[in-house]
Amino acid sequence: MNNYFKYTPYLYLIVALVAAYKSIAVWSAEPDQAYLFLGITVLCLFMFGFRLWFIKRMDARNRKP
Repeated sequence: MNNYFKYTPYLYLIVALVAAYKSIAVWSAEPDQAYLFLGITVLCLFMFGFRLWFIKRMDARNRKP
């Protein structure tokens, strides 16, 4: 189960990359939808960083005797 938590942040990174690509692709046609995808990109990047920080914190806590 512990290995699962080490790989989940990278799923957020993949979703952020897909959302950024989609935002660029629809920028000229539908700017409102592009802003939505930019918001999703920012949220996923935040979650990526938060999950990495949280995993490091939990590992440090579990190593202490």
